[in-house]
Amino acid sequence: MSDGFKAAVQRRGSFAQTLKAVGWSFFGVRRSADYERDVNQLNPVHVLVAGVVAAAVFIVVLLLLVRWIVGSGVAA
Repeated sequence: MSDGFKAAVQRRGSFAQTLKAVGWSFFGVRRSADYERDVNQLNPVHVLVAGVVAAAVFIVVLLLLVRWIVGSGVAA
């Protein structure tokens, strides 16, 4: 592993901060100052895990929504 990655993994940004950053990224709105702060504070492993979890939750919610709409007969 490179020294830069080792240093990044040692960052102490909270998982709540990471979830907030990932949420804003999904929404597509992020101020550049907030982005710079996140790059310097957040653990990249946390960002990866939070992104995968958020994507899985998003897919499950969409599937449940589609099942509910199709099951209610509105989409027929």
